[in-house]
Amino acid sequence: MKMIFMMTQLINHGISEEFIHQLKKETEEFFKLPLEEKKNYDQLPNSIEGYGQAFVVSEDQKLDWGDMLFLLAQPASQRNLRFWPKNPASFRATLDSYSSELVRILPFLLRAMAKNLGVSPDVLASMFEEGTQGIRLNFYPPCKQANEVMGLAPHSDATGLTLLTQLNDVDGLQIKKSGKWLPIKPLPRAFIVNVGDVIEIMSNGQYKSIEHRGVVHPEKERFSIAAFHSPNMQAKIGPLPDLAGKSGAQYKTSTHEDYVRTVVASKLDGKSLLDQFRLSDA
Repeated sequence: MKMIFMMTQLINHGISEEFIHQLKKETEEFFKLPLEEKKNYDQLPNSIEGYGQAFVVSEDQKLDWGDMLFLLAQPASQRNLRFWPKNPASFRATLDSYSSELVRILPFLLRAMAKNLGVSPDVLASMFEEGTQGIRLNFYPPCKQANEVMGLAPHSDATGLTLLTQLNDVDGLQIKKSGKWLPIKPLPRAFIVNVGDVIEIMSNGQYKSIEHRGVVHPEKERFSIAAFHSPNMQAKIGPLPDLAGKSGAQYKTSTHEDYVRTVVASKLDGKSLLDQFRLSDA
């Protein structure tokens, strides 16, 4: 079986530099608001949407060194505007436009990946039609003891494809390859594209999700935006039949609802989530 380890950068995506600059400006403005104002958008119990930190499952858990605002952006009909900041005044409109632009880009990536797998170009794209998109805005403050904290714990994304925008010139993303952590230098105006666990499962292990982490700088703050894309809720999370039939399924198939329930109950811990879906005899 061929294996495709994927973290790539996407250029010529059609989103203007001016628009990204506007998105950066408004993201910075939100995180610089007084804490009491940001807490108006606090996460609710047992939910990752809103202002706070994701995947906190224990009071003894060591928290990441960073602020986060997570929003469910797609399908648009399911947005909960209680979590969408009104300050800056244009924030909602800007993020709505950004969300729509990423939805435009996504099918091109999925069709190319399907073609690379030797299956119908539309097989993946059709499963992501009317799919979910979560957008996480990240702010990593500087820390003088940067080697003693972690901006974002090592993990692979539980979703399908992640499009990451680096909003300033402070690097912090690292990926794990051959047991070593390698820093990623974003290309100007590029999206970093990460394969997530859902694509690893659907590709029957041919595409490997990328374990990555975020580190902090001792003197400089860092901003980024990650957009996570998953199939629609009717799609089964399991190996594509054409791929499973060739070498045998490496992962079990579950409903999307059961998959999400498992994800929400898990903390960020390398690629441990996939162990719960890998077949024991694979």
